[in-house]
Amino acid sequence: MASGMKTLAKETAIYGLSSILGKLLSWFLGLYWAFGLETIAEMGVVTYSYAWIALLQVVLTYGMETGFFRFANKEKESLTVYSTALISIAASTLLFIVMALLFLEPIASSFGPSMKPRYVLMFVGVLSLDVMGAIPFAFLRFSKRPLKFAFLKLLNVAITIFSNLFFFAIAPWLANFFPNLFSWYDIANGLDYIILSNLIASTVQFILLTPHMRIKFKFDGALLKKMLRYSYPLLILGIAGVLNQSADKMLFTRLYPDPVAAETQLGIYGQSFKIAIIMVMFTQAFRYAFEPFIFARDKEESSNSNLKSYADASKYFLILGLFIFLVTIGYLDIIKHLLPRNYHEGLKVVPIVMFGEMFFGLYFNLSLWYKLTDKTKWGAYMSLFGLVITLTILIVFVPHYGYMACAWASFFANLSMMVLSYFLGQKHYPIPYDLKTAGKFVLLASVLGLFMFLNFRYAPNVTVRLALNTIIVIIYAVVTIKKELPLHELPIIGKYFKK
Repeated sequence: MASGMKTLAKETAIYGLSSILGKLLSWFLGLYWAFGLETIAEMGVVTYSYAWIALLQVVLTYGMETGFFRFANKEKESLTVYSTALISIAASTLLFIVMALLFLEPIASSFGPSMKPRYVLMFVGVLSLDVMGAIPFAFLRFSKRPLKFAFLKLLNVAITIFSNLFFFAIAPWLANFFPNLFSWYDIANGLDYIILSNLIASTVQFILLTPHMRIKFKFDGALLKKMLRYSYPLLILGIAGVLNQSADKMLFTRLYPDPVAAETQLGIYGQSFKIAIIMVMFTQAFRYAFEPFIFARDKEESSNSNLKSYADASKYFLILGLFIFLVTIGYLDIIKHLLPRNYHEGLKVVPIVMFGEMFFGLYFNLSLWYKLTDKTKWGAYMSLFGLVITLTILIVFVPHYGYMACAWASFFANLSMMVLSYFLGQKHYPIPYDLKTAGKFVLLASVLGLFMFLNFRYAPNVTVRLALNTIIVIIYAVVTIKKELPLHELPIIGKYFKK
């Protein structure tokens, strides 16, 4: 058992670090686009296009990755499961390509004035290649090949970044010296270069995955029916989850009363939202660090000890999440320079979105109850509940308040799911969460955050604000370390904090 947990921890570390590094690099690339594109409206097109891609990836894989894992471990012939899943995904992807080609012009026009048919065509290529690679990636995980998995994922990010740098930085420089060789280059086609970079990376990734598709194909119709029956609820859960995170970006141009200004407003919101994604990356890092710990305790400790571990996980997430929030807001005068000045008006959404993402992280921690009791249907119910709140706020308030309504929709939807999950969890799988300590830290962070707000409003210059905000962050860190963080239990540095 100890050896199994070591393997789990090792693989989790590889998957986790590669995923977080990939997201971090992609995050910087997304911020860089604001400098490379000529207009904010083009950034708006990028924002809603990639939001739709996220949704379509869920729809086109229809839970088949998880279905593959479930039946590959259950059936005797795992290669039959793999082959059946591949054939199913290939057939549905081919149908998607045909339908997209038949309705290319109407699809492009439905997305607004800046969307061109060639953009849609390239996006279809990216989507199709990535979807076709989903099952081979699942097979790599099933075959215990985390290094190959991580290498291909990071290579995709690396190629995307290099291609973008070539089109936006290297090509214009070379065009000055070799104008005839680079006569094709036009900086006004920045959106083309972004999508083309993604297409190049997806093509290389797919080619490198093809050796894992060279198998003896065998299709089992009865097995596919069982897999689809198992995966269907996961599809609903996945769609609701993506819409909770992306519906604001997908629907904004349709809800905002001025269709021309909508793309510009969405571009501003999309880039400001990226600043708040610092909290998303923290959530994912926390998840990868604590999941092996929690399930190891589940196997090795008593029931009461397990419950305390689950409660502690959520408490430390909240404490560290509030610290990330204060650091981000406290140094926003520096962080904002990751964006061009004409995007800075949207930074007012950052505190709201960060709290919304922290609520979502807490919801993830609180969702342990339905995973441990195999009542996963509740996950779908709560996601749909959050989606109803999101859509209601967007439909009612976006026409009047623009992208601020998007930020508040994320805030209230995630808050509602978090609260609902807590009360349902206490009914079905009671966990003794330390609400008193949580309340104290929320109050402390709120008071310190209020002082930061006053600094932004009344402090005479940036240097003074940063100095005062640094003191505020230090106060929170000192209180946290003194009251809650068990530094003496940490490896290496723990010996310096022995009680």
